[in-house]
Amino acid sequence: MGETIPGLMPYRLLADLLLILHAAFVAFVMLGALLVLRWPRIAWVHVPVVLWGAGIEFAGGICPLTPLENHWRRLAGEEGYPGGFVEHYIVAFLYPDGLTQRVQVLLGLLVLAVNAAIYAWVLWRRHSVHADARSANARRGDEVR
Repeated sequence: MGETIPGLMPYRLLADLLLILHAAFVAFVMLGALLVLRWPRIAWVHVPVVLWGAGIEFAGGICPLTPLENHWRRLAGEEGYPGGFVEHYIVAFLYPDGLTQRVQVLLGLLVLAVNAAIYAWVLWRRHSVHADARSANARRGDEVR
């Protein structure tokens, strides 16, 4: 599909922007726990997002962003994901061929495992830093006496 009719261009732009947002959401689901190292309160948003992402995979469902994106693509006169950077590099990642229920369950388990490992590391690191600080304070207290 080479040309886009000018009046339909906003729908294609909306669909492309939504696809980028979708990819960012997937990245946040998978690796957002790393942000907790810098901003601990992000965990209040991230943990529910992880549960949502894993739940969608376990249920064999699709993210609500997908039908909206496809709707906008149809309004833009498109049938699928023809050429272009966004489609070529991001679509294949978000919508892989051979996505079966079993693969979705494995992806859900991967989401949980990766995030459990990162959160365990975050908690260990935080505990380690606090333990070091308590130890240093105790040594200073001994030196003062």
